[in-house]
Amino acid sequence: MSINSVIIIGRMTKDPELKYTNSNIAVCKFTLAVNKKYKQEGQPTADFIRCVAWKQNAENLVKFIKKGGQIGLTGYIQTGSYDDKDGKRVYTTDVVADSVQFLENKSDRQDDRFEPKLDDTLPFEREGYKK
Repeated sequence: MSINSVIIIGRMTKDPELKYTNSNIAVCKFTLAVNKKYKQEGQPTADFIRCVAWKQNAENLVKFIKKGGQIGLTGYIQTGSYDDKDGKRVYTTDVVADSVQFLENKSDRQDDRFEPKLDDTLPFEREGYKK
């Protein structure tokens, strides 16, 4: 049995860019800054994780998030390799996003202060819910 599953919450390191393959499939490669749980003096406080989203997930990223925006994603790790322009083998590791959740909107980020708008009512208290 094998399991390859990833869950990440992080912030976009730059605005996402949408590209299309030769087959006209949307793809968006991006990096998420994920705060480290344990921080050590003189060490980076975040990991920078390379990710890729395809099709509708890729198109939605470009529409709804920008640099600094927070997202959550589930996906899997994919490894690969290619030869660079000097003929040297380069190995890659990316997280492929199966599902993306936007944890804030573009309009929610103002002056890097984001206050989430939470619905603190219980599900059965929300309008339209029937037992």
